[in-house]
Formats: sequence, C-alpha cells, structure tokens
Amino acid sequence: MARKVLFLCIHNSARSQMAEAFLQKFGGDEFQAFSAGIEPGKLNPYVVKVLQEDEGIDISKNETKSAFDFVKQGVLFQHIVTVCDESSQRCPIFPGVRERIIMSFEDPSGFIGNDEEILEKTRKVKDKIKEEVLRFIELVKHEQLKTNFPKNWNLG
Repeated sequence: MARKVLFLCIHNSARSQMAEAFLQKFGGDEFQAFSAGIEPGKLNPYVVKVLQEDEGIDISKNETKSAFDFVKQGVLFQHIVTVCDESSQRCPIFPGVRERIIMSFEDPSGFIGNDEEILEKTRKVKDKIKEEVLRFIELVKHEQLKTNFPKNWNLG
C-alpha cells in the first residue's frame, strides 16, 4: 500500500506544488503525493515554467487545494511535510498529526526583479526542493527516516 504524503504550505501555489510533483515523478508506486495550503492562492507561473522547462513536469492544469478539504474528507496521511520558510512565515499545522517534518524553503511568490531574475531564484528553490524530496524518498524507502533524520529538517 502506498504511503500518503501531504506537502503543506500557506498558499499551495509554489513550494508544495513542486514537492508534490517531484514525489509523483520519483516516488514510484510506494508513495501517493498530495499538496495543499491553508489559504489556497493562484498557481505561480514562474514555478509552472521552471518545472516544465527544467524537469519536463507540467503542473499548468493543477489547482491550488485547501488543507481543510482533506481534513473534512478524513484523509489520513503517513507523512505531513511543511515546506514554508520558517525564518519568515508561520507554517501551518495539520490537525490530528502527531509528527510533521519541516523543510524550510524560500517562497517564490516573494521574489522580485525582472523575469529572468525571478526565474533564476525560482530554479534555485526548485533544485533544493528536488534534492530534499529525493532524500526523503530514499530515507523512507530504506526505513531510515528516524535514524538518519537530516540536520536541516525539523520535527514539528
């Protein structure tokens, strides 16, 4: 049975969408990936472009989702992973979960500059998210999540 993983952030417009896309692409049949936000926003066009151009992943048809809809539906997740920038944002808490993993990433929605500058900053965040999702997959597959918990992650 596949492990259900929810990537959670504020608006479900960028970071959680990228993490969900990477888990879907690389996690195989062992994982079911979901993403949601506390205040669903609008899908970030820079994220859509970077995932399509760099990774061949098309999320252009994705909708932003509310974490509360999963709560109302009674969906149970084996892992809740928040992907907010802990230094500047309050990461949401998903009810009924004893333990969550916190991976802190900059929010592309706050990037300023011309299109190329924003795309470059978004690519850097995308690369970090991909790296951490791949690490998560390996740790879970080899049942080493607790024994080799990365120092740059936190438990909430």
